[in-house]
Amino acid sequence: MIIENFSNLIRRQKQKYGNREAFRHKDPHTKNWISTSWETFALQVKNIAKAMVEMGVNEQENMATYTQNRPEGLIADFAAYSNRAVMVPLYATSSEAQIEYIIKEAEIRFLFVGEQFQYDNARAVQKRFPVLEKLIILDSEVKKDDEDTTSVYFSEMMALGERSQRDDVVEERSGKVTDSDLCNIIYTSGTTGEPKGVMLTHGNYRQAMRIHIDRLNMVSDKDLSMCFLPLTHVFERAWTYFCLESGIRVAINFDPKEIQKTIREVQPTIMCSVPRFWEKVYTAVQEKIAQAKGIQKVMMSAALEVGRKRNLSYARTGRKAPLWTELKYKFFDKVVFTRLRAAIGIPKGNIFPTAGAPLSDTINEFLHTCGINIVYGYGLTETTATVTCFDTVGYEIGTVGTVMPEVQVKIGENNEILVKGPTVMKGYYKKPLETQAVFTQDGWFRTGDAGNLSSTGALVLTERIKDLFKTSNGKYIAPQAIETKLGEDKYIDQVAVIGDQRKYVTAIIIPAFEALKEYAAQKQIQYRNLEELIKNQNIQKLIQERVNELQKNFARFEQIKKFTLLPRAFSMEAGELTNTLKIRRPIINKMYRAEIEAMYV
Repeated sequence: MIIENFSNLIRRQKQKYGNREAFRHKDPHTKNWISTSWETFALQVKNIAKAMVEMGVNEQENMATYTQNRPEGLIADFAAYSNRAVMVPLYATSSEAQIEYIIKEAEIRFLFVGEQFQYDNARAVQKRFPVLEKLIILDSEVKKDDEDTTSVYFSEMMALGERSQRDDVVEERSGKVTDSDLCNIIYTSGTTGEPKGVMLTHGNYRQAMRIHIDRLNMVSDKDLSMCFLPLTHVFERAWTYFCLESGIRVAINFDPKEIQKTIREVQPTIMCSVPRFWEKVYTAVQEKIAQAKGIQKVMMSAALEVGRKRNLSYARTGRKAPLWTELKYKFFDKVVFTRLRAAIGIPKGNIFPTAGAPLSDTINEFLHTCGINIVYGYGLTETTATVTCFDTVGYEIGTVGTVMPEVQVKIGENNEILVKGPTVMKGYYKKPLETQAVFTQDGWFRTGDAGNLSSTGALVLTERIKDLFKTSNGKYIAPQAIETKLGEDKYIDQVAVIGDQRKYVTAIIIPAFEALKEYAAQKQIQYRNLEELIKNQNIQKLIQERVNELQKNFARFEQIKKFTLLPRAFSMEAGELTNTLKIRRPIINKMYRAEIEAMYV
């Protein structure tokens, strides 16, 4: 299959699919789902592309989007690509200071903003940085400030494009796009330092589309994908583009907090997500299993036993299950697993790519047991997402799958995973020294992750090298492994493991507050607020017991000796989490210095 660049993707798909649905979205105000055809999508892209010409957008100029997931963001993307311009996506949750850094470095003149929060931040930056010429406001209910004479609403820009006669310019620019042209600059979230702009070319994406079509031959244009992660995240961006390239319908989720409701409304067959989503699904199902009694509990236990045998022992290895096992599985699939999947919102699920953080083997096995086909993988922004992922048959729990077609992986010094291939980035924007530092002399990209290759060629992740620390006794600790294991527990929401140059390992733990409140009610524990609840001796004892059980398979020197419970979750707003929900360890160490020191007295 020949894959072309993105400059005329939407137009090509319009010719193929016509009035078939391209995507749907929920209006944030009316809450009604609105369907958009390929014909309409292509016309919208064409008009915004012409409006960009009228506004003075240049070829290979950097533009930016600063919004929650919404159709206008995709329209702006492909209009920019039609003009041979570059799109720089900003996280909708980013602060004023965060967007100012990127706007200045990337010299953004035109910025698409979503809601009032994004407009207000962008407008504040614009007042200090006049190079930012124009804000294009996507939400018609955003109120402009009284002094704003330059911003326009997206509807006004669309009207400008409808009146424009600059089709010839767009056509000429679109035809000039080459593989070496920049397509996106995606800024990494910066867990330890300032963000770096990853330069991804049209060639990077074209190759990414090709190798995913090659590997993921179980999906087709009959599937329906849920666009759930921020489109700023390379995983969702590349996945949604893959869906559009494959003619797969996309449902755009606007509010991440509403995903549980939205997924039940849409019932997608495919959806990419981070492990945190499935951790919450797992804890909810485990809670239901724990509450089951009598015949229901017996049925669930039997179903899980049969599901594990059929899906992991036989289907996973490509073997046909014995007739009796298959018949029992069909029965349990109908009376147990189908109902479970329907309760989640995926009764007709196909595949569910999952990456971005470690996924517990326990949760991975459980989901496959229940007939939820998790395609666990590994990738980075710098590699246009996927480096490895599970195969349909032969995947190994405990690994992140086998290497994608035409991508090369080898293990370097200090067990660092090195990658080479057509999807590896061009470099970091305006940072030649940082670019040089992440490539070996012979052109391999240094991922910063440690791992090894199994005998079958599957990649095993062991730790993030930058996260790895050493206790004062000289023992190396991989905190992510401990945090991932503790994350399985229904009473534990977030964990930050501490211990660099300390004599033993400790942790700051954020409880799952709703589950904790239910436990307190059951045990008749009285409290006035969360601060009082987490200090209760019975609660402390509960968490200690859960921690002890979950870490019993770790070496003694790896085990958490003391922990501190906090009454609120880590957040992006407080700076404790990146926009991709990764822990910022230096920030946490600084913010909770007193609590940490108290655990070493």
